[in-house]
Amino acid sequence: MHNETHFKEIDVALMYVEEARSRAERAATALRGAGAEPHLVEALDEARAELSSTQKRLLQRTHFAVPNAQATL
Repeated sequence: MHNETHFKEIDVALMYVEEARSRAERAATALRGAGAEPHLVEALDEARAELSSTQKRLLQRTHFAVPNAQATL
């Protein structure tokens, strides 16, 4: 039962990371279309890429990880 609760918490964190990634992407698109300074758009593009990497890493280290007890079998 604890495991299910733990994964629910992880899923909430993943949801927030995805929301932030999506928001950064929308903001970059909006700023690009509005002719914003290139460094502003680049910062948002970089943030989006970093958030994508964070999301992937969190998924790999939680949902797709092999628990230590199983790794030694």
